[in-house]
Amino acid sequence: MGRRDKINYYLDIAEQVSKRCTCLRRHYGAVIVKEDEVIATGYVGAPRGRKNCTDLGYCIREDRKVPRGERYELCRSVHAEANAIISASRKDMLGSSLYLVGTDMGTGGYVEQASSCAMCKRMIINAGIVSVYIRDTKDSFRVVEVENWIENDESLQAELGY
Repeated sequence: MGRRDKINYYLDIAEQVSKRCTCLRRHYGAVIVKEDEVIATGYVGAPRGRKNCTDLGYCIREDRKVPRGERYELCRSVHAEANAIISASRKDMLGSSLYLVGTDMGTGGYVEQASSCAMCKRMIINAGIVSVYIRDTKDSFRVVEVENWIENDESLQAELGY
């Protein structure tokens, strides 16, 4: 058996981190890495001390049939990328990469065309992260250069994220 490539190794870690998620819709895990050192991890969950959707047994966005990419202000959770970013110092994140894995709890498969939401994109930009690796299958991924999010500002066209 061959050695796992480094990108999928970090994506595997992000996938394992996602197993701590408390969202009923999607489990996301994020890992921030710089110079082959894990700086921080994050998963989707309610702010510390607040009840999670898994504790409550329902999701308000699901109950209201809110489509993917809309009405995040209704969500109880902090996104995986945001949780990872707030767990690290900016000086450690400058020039780093973020690895992101999402699993759809309805299908059990990876989230199709997964991406960061508009708010997380802004935090990733300000954190100084330069690349985001997003898992599509167990062995394939996409690479987003954060500079593209800066140059192609979807907020000017009111496009939705995720």
